[in-house]
Amino acid sequence: MLGPVNTPDSKAPRPLRATPRMWITSVLFWSYLCLSSPLLWVLAVVLFLATAAFDRQRRWLHLYTCAWAYHYLKLLPLWSTQIEGAARIPTGQACVLVANHQSMGDILLLFGLFRHFKWVSKRVMFRVPFIGWNMRMNNYVSLVRGDAASIERMLQACRVHLRAGSPVMLFPEGTRSEDGEIKAFKRGAFTLATELGLPVIPIVVDGTRDILPKHGFLLRQEQVQRMRVRVLAPVPVAVGDDASELG
Repeated sequence: MLGPVNTPDSKAPRPLRATPRMWITSVLFWSYLCLSSPLLWVLAVVLFLATAAFDRQRRWLHLYTCAWAYHYLKLLPLWSTQIEGAARIPTGQACVLVANHQSMGDILLLFGLFRHFKWVSKRVMFRVPFIGWNMRMNNYVSLVRGDAASIERMLQACRVHLRAGSPVMLFPEGTRSEDGEIKAFKRGAFTLATELGLPVIPIVVDGTRDILPKHGFLLRQEQVQRMRVRVLAPVPVAVGDDASELG
């Protein structure tokens, strides 16, 4: 029902020629990220302790995390971000959010939605100092790809969040695309939707592969780099619908 979505990134990747400017930009960016994370994590701990008693779903901590993550994309003057349709993600109502995945920049950009949800992410990310520790405080969901037991634990954790009214965010491709083409979807997100009768909300991410391709840490900033998130109309799902038809 959802099918592949064409994006401007769905084309052959541009050849990457490292320039002195790219090296300088990348070193400054990653240095700032590493140096700022401890301080921002301390503030996250303070907010967590202040709100834990009355904010069981960690809504306030998640919104703080959105600001923490998204501000990194606002640092460079030639990076332009655009968020469209965030209001389609309901407030205080569960749904399954699915987005295409082409770069680590997708995660920073999707935080720019500033809507409440729980991430599903690789377990290794939860081990990253400060950033991973904050993910644990947010009760995001970890996953080991290809591990059947881990996948089942992930699905069960998502069911708990969804029943409590928190949307969950998944990359149904399972990993970042090498060439920008939308790859075959895993069934997990759609299984959750059909089990619980929750709408699926597709999200299209454009432009992130141009700033940070897979398998690289050099940031592009030779020209204006436009990144965009588009939240599409919800796809209604009823309990018992065929999950294979949604992907």
